[in-house]
Amino acid sequence: MSELEAERNAATGPPSIHPGMTRLLWQQLPYIVALVLAIAGVAYTNASHQPLVGYWEFLALAIGVVCVINKWPEVDGREERWRLIWTQALHWVAVLVAMNIMLISGVQQLLPTPATSLVLLTLLALGTFLAGVSLQSAQIAFLGLAMGITVPAISWLQQSIIFFLLGAVLLIGLGITFWLRQDRSPASLPDNTGSQTEA
Repeated sequence: MSELEAERNAATGPPSIHPGMTRLLWQQLPYIVALVLAIAGVAYTNASHQPLVGYWEFLALAIGVVCVINKWPEVDGREERWRLIWTQALHWVAVLVAMNIMLISGVQQLLPTPATSLVLLTLLALGTFLAGVSLQSAQIAFLGLAMGITVPAISWLQQSIIFFLLGAVLLIGLGITFWLRQDRSPASLPDNTGSQTEA
């Protein structure tokens, strides 16, 4: 019997990923996509130096829809479902209003564009975390925490890149300086004493 199973496994190839693991990854996919889109929005804003107003609004609405879909199977009755929809709608409208306040031209003049994207990500992270707390959803609350952690991580990375670039420029400058000194050292200069003794 075991020889038959071994032959079947050899014929079909290695066993595939466990179905439970595939299902778990599929369930976590909306949260992973939301986190990746949030980080991509900050990265694009930092590279282009232009705020993505519609992008952040879309992302907030998409996370609101994910919140409703996440809690929907646990809610019984039409009245409870309407309550879920309205509370989440009010919650995310408040987040959108806060985001748009940050995008008013008078406020935006006080902040550079990369800082604006980090503020918008912070507001989105706070809204996501609070939605997770109110819905008692660990997944949504964790998504909010992960977004919140990316804010200082992104700013640290930006500062680190500046320090790395300054360090690289310093090392290149020192290397060029020592290389030029080595070319001008007495060993590399032509020997004129031999020509003077012949004369």
